[in-house]
Amino acid sequence: MTGTASAPPLTAVLRRYNDAGTPLTCEAVPRGLLNRGWRVTTTGGDFFLKQYVAADTAVPGVIVRQHHATRRLASLGLPIAAPLSDTRGDTVTHADGAGYALFPWIEGRHREGTELSPAQSRRLGSLLGRVHTGLARVQPEPPVRRHPSAHPSRTYAHIDQLLALVRGNRPYDAFDALAEHRLLERRALLRQYAHRRPPDAEGPVSGWVHGDFHPLNLLYRGEEPAAIVDWDRLGVQPRAEEAVRAAAIFFVHPVSGWLDLRKVHGYARAYRRAARVGAAEMAGAVHRVWWERLNDFWMLHWRYQRRDRRSDPLFPAASALAVWWTEEYEAVLDAFAG
Repeated sequence: MTGTASAPPLTAVLRRYNDAGTPLTCEAVPRGLLNRGWRVTTTGGDFFLKQYVAADTAVPGVIVRQHHATRRLASLGLPIAAPLSDTRGDTVTHADGAGYALFPWIEGRHREGTELSPAQSRRLGSLLGRVHTGLARVQPEPPVRRHPSAHPSRTYAHIDQLLALVRGNRPYDAFDALAEHRLLERRALLRQYAHRRPPDAEGPVSGWVHGDFHPLNLLYRGEEPAAIVDWDRLGVQPRAEEAVRAAAIFFVHPVSGWLDLRKVHGYARAYRRAARVGAAEMAGAVHRVWWERLNDFWMLHWRYQRRDRRSDPLFPAASALAVWWTEEYEAVLDAFAG
């Protein structure tokens, strides 16, 4: 097979692996916003083939760092999808000008937080805590970095740009109306709460994190997680912020945008115990992620400035969450840090 826009150069890639076999079928995996993937069936079994496309994740050194971390985490017993080594011991193969990695195919399905029981929610928090402590063991000492918080003046300018694009869109539809409503609403909230902008974060709260921990990057087999996948955003961030961001995706109601705080409470307590994170660190993370959500419009940026609508289905709940979180700030803080 030859590489095209819809199919990878299978023969060129698979010949680099001793036990990969001869390709039989190749089916695109539709999930994923950054890179491309295929389920490949060969005479040697089933595999997941990943092509690195996004500019910031296709840098060879970045990929090698990801692969090194995931293979070592897997050796610690964590459910990690780690890449296979080719005949030269490499985990990245270059063909037709692109980089590819081959992984064992892992049967499983994605599960939203609404499907998880309270006990499973606690196990999810514990799993993420173990990932963070595991990364601290297998990765080098993280550099101390400043993590600046968004400044309202820049956000106001971004809102004005987006409003112009939304109002000028034709045909103006229900999504455009919702986007305009949320932008005006968010501008009013920012003016009301500008004095609560958190200070820039730096120091020992930072650590190595997955960087994109959400339901589409976690496969379940039955009741238990089978594999954490897509480590493209592996990096150094305030670690508790990843726990808060993940909860805000897993446990958000898909229509109304409120969080299931009972599940959040169990998840957060389990995470804090596993990652050895104190209440003050968690509370600081809640405040910074709340502020981040108030200032963030990446989904509208994708739709109106990049002309990419893949994130559109996420917008109604995500935009409602920022408003609900502001109204229920103390209850949310207590669920995470209480």
